[in-house]
Amino acid sequence: MNTLLNHLTVLAVAALLAGPALYGVLHERRIDRQLRAARQRAQVVRDGHRREQARPGAAPVALRHASCE
Repeated sequence: MNTLLNHLTVLAVAALLAGPALYGVLHERRIDRQLRAARQRAQVVRDGHRREQARPGAAPVALRHASCE
């Protein structure tokens, strides 16, 4: 029984240490995704959709409204 409690204690401490780090990584990935989408929207607006016309085989750029995320 004592061994089980020792294992659970180690797992709880590991979760307390790793939890905030994992949360931070997920938060940064979300911010990076939002920045990439904003940069892509700005590029499309700046180019006036010429980028898509220059590459006829390219997939269209999906624009999403900011409140949809």
